[in-house]
Amino acid sequence: MEILSNPYVALFAIIAIGLAFGNLRVKGLSFDSSAVIFAAFLFGYFGVSIPPIIQKIGLIFFIYSVGIQAGPGFFESFRKQGILLILITVIVIVSGALTTLISGYLFKIPMEISVGLFTGALTSTPGLAAAIESTQSPLASIGYGIAYPFGVLGVILFVKLINRIVKVDIPSAEQDYLDALESDFPKLLNQNYTVENPNIFNKSLSELHFRSMTNTNISRILQQGKASTPTPGTILGEGDIIKAVGTEEDLANVELLIGQKTDKQIPLGKKFVVRPLLVSNKAIVNKSFADLALFSNFNATATSIRRSGIDISPQPQTKIKYGDKIKIACAEEDIEGVAKLFGNDQKAMVELDFMAISIGIIFGILVGMISIPFAGYDFRLGLTGGVLIASLVLSKLGRTGPILWNVSGESNQLLRQIGLLFFLASVGTNAGANIVETVAEHGYSLLFVGAAITLIPMVITIIVGHYLLKINFLTLLGALTGSMTSTPALSSLDSTTNSNAPKVAYATVYPFALVILIVITQLLVSFL
Repeated sequence: MEILSNPYVALFAIIAIGLAFGNLRVKGLSFDSSAVIFAAFLFGYFGVSIPPIIQKIGLIFFIYSVGIQAGPGFFESFRKQGILLILITVIVIVSGALTTLISGYLFKIPMEISVGLFTGALTSTPGLAAAIESTQSPLASIGYGIAYPFGVLGVILFVKLINRIVKVDIPSAEQDYLDALESDFPKLLNQNYTVENPNIFNKSLSELHFRSMTNTNISRILQQGKASTPTPGTILGEGDIIKAVGTEEDLANVELLIGQKTDKQIPLGKKFVVRPLLVSNKAIVNKSFADLALFSNFNATATSIRRSGIDISPQPQTKIKYGDKIKIACAEEDIEGVAKLFGNDQKAMVELDFMAISIGIIFGILVGMISIPFAGYDFRLGLTGGVLIASLVLSKLGRTGPILWNVSGESNQLLRQIGLLFFLASVGTNAGANIVETVAEHGYSLLFVGAAITLIPMVITIIVGHYLLKINFLTLLGALTGSMTSTPALSSLDSTTNSNAPKVAYATVYPFALVILIVITQLLVSFL
């Protein structure tokens, strides 16, 4: 159709048709946003093309949003289980390389095409660049073009269907992931206690060093029938009732210090409130609770923090992050002052600060341009790797001077979705334009070999990671998509789980995968 010759009409037609197809469910299975790539294949086959800049912009937005969301969890995950995830990456890439070697000898495939098949099967554009430079032949790009379509489609289908094949219960995997998080950030409980220890009678909370001794917070106290918010100067007397908030282990320390648990409740009273407040004031981001001095300034207590889906017990040294939901206990007349300090503006959560995003992306582009001599090759992280690393680091920093790097969940989701749709539409049309020609010219055996290089490493990885190493299945799938450098496959997991586990694992292994793919590609050239 003539109207589709307009690339911008074609772009949004692909997105609309792809999303309509993606919303269809067959036995509970749907492709959601990732279905856009199938529509793009079809459009590309009929000669529709999308300006390359659309792919670049989409890729930048998508990768930046992934890094910003996964940043804090990425660094924590790397410290705890990064070695296991990097091992998964090595298994994926090395097994792919061995499959390439064996197939090259069996089918007598030219070395240049074999290396191209390897990079296309793992959808690695940096790997293709290394292959072309090492072979000094355009045949590498032909092999890449043959393997790339299934490299994209095969990984998407694999991660969509594999849980049904191995019969993994996704909700259970999500709960296991949350339980693992809880081991680092234990669930916060609240419990009332009666003051019975004579050694603490007539002593203030500051004299007892209550917070440092128990690692808990007192949100309320009942003295002589009157409920109030405690202050550091609050004197404890026999028979007083306190409400303490902390982990199960820490609450046991309260019982030792104060006295036995009690079921007696502390009435809120008309002048006492407990309210969650949202941190939207950029000025307090990265400040600690000690800096805010809630006790002395507002006679208020922070009892818990809800951050990235987990509850954290606030300590004096705890740094405040943008988007934290902090539960505050204080007198009614003081709550407005605390709310003003925190911001508590829900509307701010849906606003995108494009100045900060633009600066962050510029940092990422510059990082990607840095040349690093490695194994005789001037390695560059490139656009994707540079933007990802910059967003991870900036997300961890949270704020630099007046610039807030963090993006709220709702805004980040919007940025990620726009980037993803643009990226899939462009990648799909490029692949669709060449899929028939390449197969017709070089034979279906090359298509089969490319598919094998894509599938065999994934099967080996599931066997080793799931059955032998017992890695959380969602984390394993994220590491698998990162190892295959498959951004579309990562996006296809969004509809599979509400957990951030795949994104964190993807962000953990992706930079390493970029490097090792280039190294292995060069080794393949010397072996083939």
